[in-house]
Amino acid sequence: MKITDFKNIFFIGVAGTGMSAIAQYLQGIGMNVSGSDRYFLPSTPNETKEKLEAEGISCFLQDGTGITENTDLVVVSTAIEETVYEVQKARELNIPILRRSQVLALIAESKRTIAVGGTSGKSTTSAMIFDILSFAGLNPSIIGGAGLTSIIREGKIGNAKVGAGEWLVIEADESDGSIVQYHPEIGLLLNIDKDHQEIDELMDIFGTFRNNTTTTFITNRSNKLATQLSVDQANDFSIDGHQAGYHGSDFEQDGFVIQFKVNGELVKMNTVGKHNMENATAAIAVVAQLGIDIPTAAKALINYEGIYRRHQIIGKKNGVILIDDYAHNPAKCAASISACQPIAPKVIAWFQPHGYGPTRFLKDDFVAEIAAALRPQDEIWMSEIFYAGGTAVKDISSNDLIVAIQQLGKNAFFVEDRNDLVDAIRPHLQDSCVLLLMGARDPGLESFATQVMTEL
Repeated sequence: MKITDFKNIFFIGVAGTGMSAIAQYLQGIGMNVSGSDRYFLPSTPNETKEKLEAEGISCFLQDGTGITENTDLVVVSTAIEETVYEVQKARELNIPILRRSQVLALIAESKRTIAVGGTSGKSTTSAMIFDILSFAGLNPSIIGGAGLTSIIREGKIGNAKVGAGEWLVIEADESDGSIVQYHPEIGLLLNIDKDHQEIDELMDIFGTFRNNTTTTFITNRSNKLATQLSVDQANDFSIDGHQAGYHGSDFEQDGFVIQFKVNGELVKMNTVGKHNMENATAAIAVVAQLGIDIPTAAKALINYEGIYRRHQIIGKKNGVILIDDYAHNPAKCAASISACQPIAPKVIAWFQPHGYGPTRFLKDDFVAEIAAALRPQDEIWMSEIFYAGGTAVKDISSNDLIVAIQQLGKNAFFVEDRNDLVDAIRPHLQDSCVLLLMGARDPGLESFATQVMTEL
């Protein structure tokens, strides 16, 4: 089976980040793409729908009208269940149905592919690699998990772009196990931390990812679990003194600018956090395999504009700097808080966990890592867990995490309804502080950040 075997492709749930990226890519290489989504409602504006339609992708209500006898492939995400009417209609019409990851695997087989894996940093590092390759004139393509600011400025969603060159950069997702389907020419493993699965399961998944990589596998030798999967130290990257072919060191952050060295070469970036030195060092290790030297990569990275909802600065108002971030697992939340600390004397972080099962699974890790990241003057606030529907057992609350963090002597507060957040934190705000919003999966988080900015 090849991706070119199909011409008329329909996406069920096309507004999802992963789905919309593939849909735009396929439309960009000349296929006839259409799709539906439960968030497409009659007479209701939808920015994603408008941007997809601007790319030539026909959008429908999720009522089956978009699927016809001419449809030769239906694509579904893991969130689409067999009971959805459109799936049943596709079955009745004997139309092949593939998962998003299966389609991405077919696309990856058609290009020279760089696959970025790991439990944290995939979207950011993919964007950095794409930017360096673009700067070096290689005209790459990207299918990512978040919008690149540089592409969003073109009026697009920003999570996909078709280039004339031979290289494709993709995110390889471990959360649904789909990473094992890819056979990239270059595989990058950023880290392994407890997230959606237990460590043993993650080691098996990433081990298969390593074995499926056809030419060069690159790992993070600063991460004790990723190090176990190393193939060649000379190709690997690291920070904090660990030995590797590409080593980041001498990290400094001044407000919203970081600088560091990779193998002694100075790199400056308009972003925050030591984790971004790690991501950039990984990107440099990858592009070196394509003959791009560190000074060229550094020139590209100084113009790196970031990606959507990754330490995105919403604005500054009444002395408060509002930052919106996608952090949603323990390591990401801790890194996000730490990255904001050099910006202001006090950080007030708000987090909305998603899913009762994931929150229960990661409760102890959330408590330990967030508590460790907080300075004495910093605060963590949480609202109730985001519930996307289904049959989840609601036997845990965000307040359970807050109580546990309080017991560790940290400033932790629960505000059940996030709409009450600004009123609740107002007495805690001070001139020159950061208000950091963290969360994922909830499509309302972008508008919530705007709401908070208005209410400050």
